[in-house]
Amino acid sequence: MACLAKQHTASQLKLHLNIDHSETNCLSLKRQAELLGISRTTLYYQPKPIDALNLELMHRIDEIHTKWPAWGSRKITAKLNHNFVKEDLTLWINRKRIRRLMGIMGIEAIYPKKRTTIPSKYHETYPYLLKGLVINKPNQVWGIDITYIRLINGWVYLTAILDWFSRFVLAWETSISLDRQMVINTVEKALRVNIPDIMNSDQGLQMTSDDYITLLKSKGIKVSMDLKGRCFDNIFTERLWRNVKYEEVYLKEYHTPKEAKLNLNQYFHDYNHERPHQGLNDQTPAEIYFKN
Repeated sequence: MACLAKQHTASQLKLHLNIDHSETNCLSLKRQAELLGISRTTLYYQPKPIDALNLELMHRIDEIHTKWPAWGSRKITAKLNHNFVKEDLTLWINRKRIRRLMGIMGIEAIYPKKRTTIPSKYHETYPYLLKGLVINKPNQVWGIDITYIRLINGWVYLTAILDWFSRFVLAWETSISLDRQMVINTVEKALRVNIPDIMNSDQGLQMTSDDYITLLKSKGIKVSMDLKGRCFDNIFTERLWRNVKYEEVYLKEYHTPKEAKLNLNQYFHDYNHERPHQGLNDQTPAEIYFKN
């Protein structure tokens, strides 16, 4: 990670998707987006210039929240300022600023839980169906969630669907905006592999949308949603995010969304097929998922 700037300086930082918008290109924008594995709305997204200090703070917030996912804005602010003192930086950040940045990242400061989706009072929410449930087979419960993935000059969002029994990651998508289509695309990809009994998520706008709920119900899938403020209702996906970041994201420096996508694709392949899990008797998720 680059050193934290002591002065609040602006930097014109933009994301580059390597998309050819010229009329002579034989591939449509829709097809280019499909080949890159990104949502079509991403092509028209124009990111605002991001302040270098704010970007650095967001990356640090991500690291703190990954390590302590139950912390809210108060503890994160205190930890940041404590670290600045240890690093001998003449910098002091107030809580209001951290709450604003957490909102951009999709972390809801009101609840002690990573919330990369924003609750909506206009959509129906569903009960949490997993309390006391014994999960003893693949495709009994899937979990879906979104997390923040840092780039050198920005960030992307990652959506993934995990089978809770085998820890097998069925599908994943990235986007530079928190759009609903990213979630729908991920679900559609996963449903080409199999159909679960239950899909669990948080109560965010993307997961309470009519399109998402209709898609699940059309396949006979029961909808389960985490309770507000319950950090570990989606415990297996939280563990997945920690693994992704400590084993992949924090070890590398992604320059573009395309580079992040390619590296994450390789990571999830290795995670599913090459990485033994102690909780699975040192078998890989793919070995457990496809065992029967």
